[in-house]
Order: sequence, then structure tokens, then C-alpha cells
Amino acid sequence: MTDPRDLRVSDPEREHVVSLLNKAVGRGMITLDEFTTRTDTALAAVTRADLNAVLIDLPGMVNNELAHARTELKNTMGTTVRKGHWVVPRELVIRNTLGSTNLDFTQAEVPPLVNVDLDVSLGSVKLVLPAGSSVNVDGVEITAGELKDKVHNAVGNPHFQLKGAVRGGSVVIKRKR
Repeated sequence: MTDPRDLRVSDPEREHVVSLLNKAVGRGMITLDEFTTRTDTALAAVTRADLNAVLIDLPGMVNNELAHARTELKNTMGTTVRKGHWVVPRELVIRNTLGSTNLDFTQAEVPPLVNVDLDVSLGSVKLVLPAGSSVNVDGVEITAGELKDKVHNAVGNPHFQLKGAVRGGSVVIKRKR
């Protein structure tokens, strides 16, 4: 299981932290020199732990939005697995070629709405959703593949909105009882 602090961050996440540091300067919490040093660190950050380190001693400036940003899972001829406790972003991009991606959301920290963008070629994706959740797969285009939606378009929370393309692959969606 991957510690959420070890997950890689995106440019929008880095920019968000820089905006929080800018607010900290405006509130007199850090000096301009500290702002410069922390901004350099934030812009060079690779993981969430790197980003949070520049905010940790600033009360009220914790970056809660990092857990709800965008994450891309790339997989070529391999297996990507997320299960147990993990932090689910608001936007999840799954790029899978000749591999498998297995995501178990049942013990994860899930925002109310999760947008999942699929780009699957000759691979498989399995999603295990928490009890009471819902999913919409109307935006998924299947070409020479298969979509097994055992949840259907039920109404519930959290809600998973799937879109994208599956070419010669499969997507299986189940809900934990």
C-alpha cells in the first residue's frame, strides 16, 4: 500500500501551495526571504510530503486541497493497485496499455464526486466502490471491449462519473456490500 504522502504531485498542486504561501506573506506569517525559499521548494516538489513540508508550521495554511486534486495513473504492461487506506483525488486519469488497474475505494478517503477519465488499450480496469456509492458510465466509449457495471446508474454518495475510451479492454465496476 502506498502512503498518500508518497504520491506524486502535479503543477496545479504546486501552484496552489505557492498561492497559500503568498497568503502567508500577506498575513505576516513568513518573510519575503522565507517565501522565496519555500516557493522554490514547492515548485521543485515531487511528492505530497514535499509540498506539505513548506506549509506544516503555518497554522490555517495546511493544503487540504492536495488530496482532492488530479492524479494520473499510468500503466504499460504492468499492474497498478490501490487498496486499503488511500486518498482519492477529485479527478483520476487511468492510462492503461496491456496492463491492469485495480482500485478498491472501500477503505479510501473519497470526495463526494470523483471524475474518472479512462484511456485503456488492451488492458483491464476493476473498480470496487464503497457501499452506498453511485456511478455513471454514460461517457465511456467501448471499442472491441467490455464494460461490466454491477452498480448501474444508482443514486448514492460518493458518486463516480466515468468517461473516456476503452479499446480492446475491459472495465468491471462492483460495489462492496
